[in-house]
Amino acid sequence: MREICPKCGLPQELCVCESIAKEEQKIEIRLVKRRFGKLSTIISGIDDKTINLKELAKKLKSKLACGGTTKEKNIELQGNHLEMSKKVIIEEGFASSSITIISEIR
Repeated sequence: MREICPKCGLPQELCVCESIAKEEQKIEIRLVKRRFGKLSTIISGIDDKTINLKELAKKLKSKLACGGTTKEKNIELQGNHLEMSKKVIIEEGFASSSITIISEIR
C-alpha cells in the first residue's frame, strides 16, 4: 500500500510539499570570520521542519569539497563559498530570488 502525504493528500512519489516549501524560503548567505582568521560561510533562513537540513548540508559539502555542519537551523561551511553555494542551492530547487548574499565580514 502506498503512503499518502498528510499535507497534500497525494502519494509520496507525487508529493509536492517539499518543492512548494523550497520556493517559500528566505535564504541568507553570509561570510563570518572565525578564530585565527578562518572564514566560514553561514546559510540561514531554511525551515528545518519542511527541508532536511542535514541532507542539504551533505550535498553542499560534497559539491563544494569542504567541511561543515548544521547548527541551530543554520548550515556552516568551512571557507569562502558565497557564490558557489548560491549556485548549488539553486540547483537543489530553491528560488534564486529568495536568496540574498551578505558579503560583509563580521
